[in-house]
Amino acid sequence: MKRPSFTIGIEEEYMTVDPQTRELRSHIDAEMIEKGKLVLRERVKPEMHQCVVEVGTDICHNVQEARAEIITIRRQMVDLAKANGLRLAAAATHPFSDWRNQSIYDDARYHTLVEDMQLVARANLIFGLHVHVGIEDKETAIQIMNSARYFLPHILALSSNSPFWLGDETGLKSYRCKVFDKFPRTNIPDYFSSYGEYESFVNLLIKTNCIDNAKKIWWDLRPHPVFDTIEFRICDLPMRADETIALAALIQATVVMLWKLHSNNQGFRLYRRILLMENKWRAVRYGIDGKLIDFGKRIEVPFRELMEEYFDLVAPVADELGSRHEIEYLRKVLETGTGADRQLKVWRETNDLKAVVDYIIQETEAGLY
Repeated sequence: MKRPSFTIGIEEEYMTVDPQTRELRSHIDAEMIEKGKLVLRERVKPEMHQCVVEVGTDICHNVQEARAEIITIRRQMVDLAKANGLRLAAAATHPFSDWRNQSIYDDARYHTLVEDMQLVARANLIFGLHVHVGIEDKETAIQIMNSARYFLPHILALSSNSPFWLGDETGLKSYRCKVFDKFPRTNIPDYFSSYGEYESFVNLLIKTNCIDNAKKIWWDLRPHPVFDTIEFRICDLPMRADETIALAALIQATVVMLWKLHSNNQGFRLYRRILLMENKWRAVRYGIDGKLIDFGKRIEVPFRELMEEYFDLVAPVADELGSRHEIEYLRKVLETGTGADRQLKVWRETNDLKAVVDYIIQETEAGLY
């Protein structure tokens, strides 16, 4: 069996913030995007709301390349935002800005989406991290995706960075997930016996006018409709670039570990979506402070204990990939808290959501200069 490339591609969605009011503010229509393209070529593009900027790395052959790209892109976007009288902020929801005050980017694709989804689309003011891992063979990609679904709640909990919505403390560590799951074709997918079964599913949706192409399947993990990758879409956007890289390294190592099992005619046990969604809810609600279900043992296990098992699972592969150092950063996250935990700490100390935004901006820039 031919070894996949396991290349990495990372997409981050940033918010642009007014430094005085700390509210979300549009990036002066297309001006900031156009300036960004001069510097970063096609690695920067607008999103549906004008206060959202999406960036993407080139294809990276290892985590070290991915780190260099993300650091460079973030630094240049931070500088660009400042040059336009704005600040760049990395979190999965804004602590208090109201989506009703934000303009939609003038693009036919987004107008169609709003027409189709109405309020659900307009209210979808959230910011995510997407990680692509290169698997060229589509059949292999589906089988790896089936197995990787088990780890999605673990990955989400580590990334959780959206405890606030419209000025309220939601009580959830990843409120972004609850905003996004109002969309159709979201959340953890069920498993597919083959790529052909997945393809038949997509073709049925197209034939019955549910979608016009597979890009409108927004699962937490999907075979990418254009690239030869599987795309992990479950993560909140973390505040620090170091967190993004650590998550990307864990995701890549997970995929390689599962491929090694698959190539030896072994497999990770497959679980139904309805079970995996129980763990996703726990990750959404409690982040790293909760318990997830070990379905094999049929017991609840504290998240930090499960992560020790997870680290052990990927350790041999991490050494092979040269990404142990990057994955080890997640131990720091377990000690000091995710973005959600740190936002809540600032909120408890200051009782001021503007101070939370200032903290997010500060963390967004950490380690870039």
